[in-house]
Amino acid sequence: MLIFLQPRIVLLSVPKTGTTALEQALAPRAEIVFRSRPEIKHLKLRQYRSRIRPLLEPLGEPAFETVAVIREPLDWLRSWYRFRARDELIGHANSTAHVSFERFADDYLRPGDRPAHARLGRQSDFLVDNDGRIAVDHLFRYEAMPALTQFLAQRLGKPVALRRSNVSPPAVTDLAPEAEARLRAALAADHAIWQDARQAP
Repeated sequence: MLIFLQPRIVLLSVPKTGTTALEQALAPRAEIVFRSRPEIKHLKLRQYRSRIRPLLEPLGEPAFETVAVIREPLDWLRSWYRFRARDELIGHANSTAHVSFERFADDYLRPGDRPAHARLGRQSDFLVDNDGRIAVDHLFRYEAMPALTQFLAQRLGKPVALRRSNVSPPAVTDLAPEAEARLRAALAADHAIWQDARQAP
């Protein structure tokens, strides 16, 4: 999470949505940077509101606006699968190196206690308030990253150039039509949020 005091912007860090590239490009311009450990870097909107926003209130008006990115849900899951298939995770419980994507998807949809490699939540959980409503002020599609960088450049007053970073290794992520249909149905709410996200600055 990056906080910019002058333009009153808080950039939330939803995992697997280009956050490392954004951090590398923008951290030098931010007055407050939460990075490294996932539980610090990837604070949810609710956590920001309850823990961090009160610390900013003495700075007065205007209020800080939140910005975040959401990825097409199946593409997001495919990225997680590829990320957990990398060599350095082989032998760890959350490795997907020896698990097919279809098995990964089935395990992700399993109710109750899931295998470590499939323990993932939903992107929407990072974006909702305590009442379960999407409450991010500016939500952009990952697939429309140029729109986000243009928006940020306008607010920060300087161009924003991103470099590819933390790219997951290639892997086979095909699904049988029935399996893909089950996954799309389970992620329908996140897909609707993604569809409504901004594609223009």
